[in-house]
Amino acid sequence: MIDLHTHTLFSDGELIPAEHVRRAAVLGCRAIAMTDHADFTNFEHIISSLQKAKIFEEEWDIDIFAGIEITHVPPAQINKLAKKAKEFGADIVVVHGETSVEPVAPGTNRASIESEYVDILAHPGFITVEEAELAKETGTYLEITARGGHNRTNGHVARLATDAKAKLVCNSDTHQPRDMITKEIAYQILTGSGLTKAQAEQAFSNSEEIVRKMKNR
Repeated sequence: MIDLHTHTLFSDGELIPAEHVRRAAVLGCRAIAMTDHADFTNFEHIISSLQKAKIFEEEWDIDIFAGIEITHVPPAQINKLAKKAKEFGADIVVVHGETSVEPVAPGTNRASIESEYVDILAHPGFITVEEAELAKETGTYLEITARGGHNRTNGHVARLATDAKAKLVCNSDTHQPRDMITKEIAYQILTGSGLTKAQAEQAFSNSEEIVRKMKNR
C-alpha cells in the first residue's frame, strides 16, 4: 500500500508521527505521506515538523513524505500557497476538493487542477467533465477516497476520470488508527467505485509514479 493523504495531530489526526508511521508500516504500507490540513497560518510549522519524521524510514523500511492538505483556502489563493509550500520543502501538496459533506468554496477543484504545484486533488466529489479533462492535461492526480462521507461520490469521480483518461489514486485520508487501510481494502474501494481490475492496478501504479517523482526531486 502507498498512502499519500493522511493526517497526524499536527492538524485533526489523533497520532504523533512516530505512531502514525509505525501503524502504517505494520499494515504493510511501503510509503506514506503525512498531509495535515493547512492554510497560510500553519503550513511552515506542519512541513518542518513532519520532515523530522523521516528519521524513522530506515528503521521501519517505509518511505516517509511530508506535505500538506490545503483546506478551505479561497480558490484564488491556492496556487500561491501551494507554491510557498513546495518552496518551503513540502514533498507533496494535496488540496481538499469540493465534496458533499463540507462547504469548500466552489472553484476549488478547478484552481487546484490549474496549479502546477498541486499534486493530488483529494476527494473532488463535485468535479465536472471539463475539470476531469483539464486534470488529464495538467497531470493532476484525482483521488478515490476511503474516507466516510467524502467517499459518497467515488463512483462519479471514477467515471469522469476514466472517461477523460485522468490519473486516479486511492488514499485513506486517515485521521484515526482505524482509518488506515491495506492494499486489499484499497483494491475493494477502487473496484467498488466502478473501476475494472486493470484500472485499479493502474491507480496503484499512479501512486508508485508519485513516489518516484518525490524521491527524484
